[in-house]
Amino acid sequence: MKKIGAGLFALMLAVLLSLAPLASQAQCTMCKTQVEAARTEKDAYDTSGLNKGIVYLMTIPYLLIGTVGYFWYRNSHKKK
Repeated sequence: MKKIGAGLFALMLAVLLSLAPLASQAQCTMCKTQVEAARTEKDAYDTSGLNKGIVYLMTIPYLLIGTVGYFWYRNSHKKK
């Protein structure tokens, strides 16, 4: 029963953390300035996916580090 509760908690935490980046504004000052400058030009490129791309690039390292940390934690407690 204890393992099911911990697994459910981990699943809920993962779902909540994966939804958090969707609401964030990921543009730094330099990116925002470049996007605003490009919008005013005649031959401006499409910048609608810039925030999603930045958030995507930001979340991948956190997911990888979290996965490694989880397996490290699980294996260190398995030995005891």
